[in-house]
Amino acid sequence: MAEGSRRAARAAARHRRRVWRTVVSALVLALAGAGLYLSLATASRSATTTVAAVQSASPSASPTVDLDAVLATAVAGAASEAEGHVSVAVLDVASGARATYGSDAVVTASIVKADILAALLWQAQQAGRELTAAQKAAAALMIEQSDNTSAGTLFEAVGGADGLDEANQAFGLTRTTAGTDGYWGLTSTTAADQLRLLQVIFGADSVLDADSQSYLQGLMGKISTDQDWGVSAADEDGAHTLKNGWLPRSDSGLWVVNSIGRVTHDGRDVLVAVLSDGNSTQATGIATVESMAVAAVETLTGQASG
Repeated sequence: MAEGSRRAARAAARHRRRVWRTVVSALVLALAGAGLYLSLATASRSATTTVAAVQSASPSASPTVDLDAVLATAVAGAASEAEGHVSVAVLDVASGARATYGSDAVVTASIVKADILAALLWQAQQAGRELTAAQKAAAALMIEQSDNTSAGTLFEAVGGADGLDEANQAFGLTRTTAGTDGYWGLTSTTAADQLRLLQVIFGADSVLDADSQSYLQGLMGKISTDQDWGVSAADEDGAHTLKNGWLPRSDSGLWVVNSIGRVTHDGRDVLVAVLSDGNSTQATGIATVESMAVAAVETLTGQASG
């Protein structure tokens, strides 16, 4: 799809979602006097009408919301259309509200490049040194263009699998294992771990210092136009930062398609990670990832602002 058509489609979808939210707000106000609560979960970009439940509660008792369950309802439509495994983890930065759907581990493909650079920066901090000019040049190519040669060079610079695993332990990634024998793209991870990595890159409570975070964020904000897809589908202000990964598996020919990053929706900053495998084509995987990202981000921001 041409970039202009894609933007027009997203703008139209955002308009439809705003109209729907207006209708829902009117319904909620009408029901409030009776002490009823309406839980809404948005299922997909084309069908944003998944209503979870209407329940009664006393005015003095605020019901506890199971955000994982709400998210599961919201992404049910997109997940049912996926050709393989799919998972998503999402965090509203301001409120701290988070939710996760799916726990399967998949290979990272090129999203691990953000992890490699985070590890390199963390190691440099530990040693009290700066990245070299050559490392910075390789980092720019690796993140902005997803250059594999540069990724291999920096993967070796962090100490290969052992070095990346050590950094990930410091980052709090408990289910991520670096690919061995130089196969950095076969690093295994989960959506929850990738959300934790995004907190390392963007969060206030991080083992990376502010300069390292700003440097990595800056590169993720300059992704090549032809790679600007995935979680960016959920963004509304054009200031998203991301890293995508895609890889056809040699044993099956099926595609891994992943996307991680920070987007802004309804004025709220959101961290989101979507992982998928078993896709028949890259395009199919991208469509799945984007549908999951939109449903997850819309649902969480609706909960956080409600």
